[in-house]
Amino acid sequence: MPAAPRTAVDKALDLVEAVARASQPPRLIDLAEEVGLHRATAYRVLVDLVRRGWVLRAGDRYLPGTAVLQLSSSAARNSLGALARPVLAALSERTGMMVNLQVPEVDRSRVIDVVRPDRLAMISSLTGQALPVHRFAGPLALVAALSPADRVPYLRAAEESGYPLDGPDGLLADIEDAERTGFAVEYGRNEQPVASLARAVVTRQGAPVCALTLVGLGPDFGEALLPGLRERLREATDELARILSGPGTPEVPEVPEDTGATGATGQASRPPSSPSRTTSASPSPSPSPSPSTEGPA
Repeated sequence: MPAAPRTAVDKALDLVEAVARASQPPRLIDLAEEVGLHRATAYRVLVDLVRRGWVLRAGDRYLPGTAVLQLSSSAARNSLGALARPVLAALSERTGMMVNLQVPEVDRSRVIDVVRPDRLAMISSLTGQALPVHRFAGPLALVAALSPADRVPYLRAAEESGYPLDGPDGLLADIEDAERTGFAVEYGRNEQPVASLARAVVTRQGAPVCALTLVGLGPDFGEALLPGLRERLREATDELARILSGPGTPEVPEVPEDTGATGATGQASRPPSSPSRTTSASPSPSPSPSPSTEGPA
């Protein structure tokens, strides 16, 4: 009796399982060959899986997405969190700061891993929580690295919460500054004595994979210290981008001949006009005696 034809669900599950069991992040051609699909078909299915959070795309490689990680702890061994953990630990040791890893979701970002030194045990790690762009530096850095069209759900969520989009203190100005500088800084929006600095990890233009955020107390982000923190964060995000891209990975990820690659912006932030809103990392702001910012953003 001939085997039943594979349904769309079969193809999607085959690809999710292939990504989860891979010993290292596979490429499209590897996945298509393993599950017996034409590259163009595999690519179309993967696009939907990435959109739904079942698969995470990093350059031309694929990893288990947050939806998979919520259902299966075994997948974490090959996840973005596992690959990024040494980078987070090294960055925390070099700076003395808490460091978190965030991934973009439909209209906010989610914290999937945190390294927190003992001295900052009083600051909430927010592990597993979804963070809105108008309150945290991490999602702001991610949104600034998205294409304008992909920013819409994040902007809509902020607007529905009552946060202004336009004007000098609006979210659009923050995004513009974050796109220009490559960094987002937050002073006192989520927790009064806490400040944070974030930068997106981008392996494909217009499609940030994740963001790293340094979180500490306000004085840790003083004018004299901020340039050094930006440099350490830049080094860490560049290192993680290299890890995710893999050795010899081309700058433009492979796509089937019948599809086109998309592209868009960079990432950034802007100088603070008040200590209570998300702002840029350049020029370096001087926090007030009781600086504020988001909690891990």
